[in-house]
Amino acid sequence: MILVPVKSLAHAKQRLASVLDQPTRTKLAQAMLFDVLETLGTWVSRPAVSVVTSDPFALELARRFDFQIIPDNANRSQTDAIEVATRFCESHGTDSTLVIPGDIPLIQTWELEKILEAAPAEGSVLVPAADGRGTNAAWRRPAGLFPLRFGNDSFKPHLAAARATGKPCVVLSLPGIALDIDNPSDLRQLAEATGETRAQRLTRQWDLTDLSLAANE
Repeated sequence: MILVPVKSLAHAKQRLASVLDQPTRTKLAQAMLFDVLETLGTWVSRPAVSVVTSDPFALELARRFDFQIIPDNANRSQTDAIEVATRFCESHGTDSTLVIPGDIPLIQTWELEKILEAAPAEGSVLVPAADGRGTNAAWRRPAGLFPLRFGNDSFKPHLAAARATGKPCVVLSLPGIALDIDNPSDLRQLAEATGETRAQRLTRQWDLTDLSLAANE
């Protein structure tokens, strides 16, 4: 099963607060989520998709694409949402999970196919963010093979946890999945990349020339 955790979009993308006000950040987060779910919706051979959320916009999109909804009423963190969803999957006999965040608008179906093609009979597949710090996709079989702990520097801990299981862990570099939008510099990369996603069309309306490009701003 594919799991897409979505926290409250009304408070999304706080690390972009130096360059975008909250209504604009929310609009961007909504556009990115739409791009991600639309890509999943066009993936003909995909597993089932569940959106883990209590956000009204995300709920509406999930229903639009006829995706399952796993309620995240606590809305504490992406990590908590995935813990809830993993327990749900285990209780329903789901043998594998693929966690995809809602802020990777350049995701492509061929990249998703690559993940499943590389997946071992038991073990994991990890796709790091472009900076090598975050984790932008995580596949596990069994579904709860090891816990996922998301954050700015999640990739190395995830890799260590995966290897500690003694089962194969495949690391893939996938350019579309690798670009998550967390910092001002990411906005420019998104706008300049090839493509016409909703998020790209939105960012191209903005003047990005004076953005502070500090990677951790």
